[in-house]
Amino acid sequence: MLVPSIFNSNLSNDFFNDSFENMFRDAFRSSFERAGSLSYMSTDIQDLGDKYQMEVELPGYEKKDLKADLKDGYLTISAERSMNREEKDEKGKFVRRERYMGSCQRSFYVGKNVTQEDIQAKFENGILKLVFPKKEIPAIEDRKYISIK
Repeated sequence: MLVPSIFNSNLSNDFFNDSFENMFRDAFRSSFERAGSLSYMSTDIQDLGDKYQMEVELPGYEKKDLKADLKDGYLTISAERSMNREEKDEKGKFVRRERYMGSCQRSFYVGKNVTQEDIQAKFENGILKLVFPKKEIPAIEDRKYISIK
């Protein structure tokens, strides 16, 4: 049985790429969960000649929710947030209480020669923009084989 696309959190119904388990899990998640979750970060990377510009879409996140880390040539971007929603009736009794905590993370190899000081970051309107220079990668030395007689 196929689940209609309106029930899938990303509004797609890719039968061959989604397992039935994932389709049903997404179908029964509340709209609160679907609105608060981000399973991946859409990223655009542009080559600007002497540098790269990376734009990461993080709708619903605030600057305080984000971290960017550079280690061993890998730039890791992570986002984490939590939301609480309480609804009460006229008498102050809870009708519904929901809590959500979620996080997402992506890593990109930028090269071991890029330093933390080289990277400029700005977050505005749900988009994290990172600019970093292209650094020359040292040439790999050709292997020299020993002749076996």
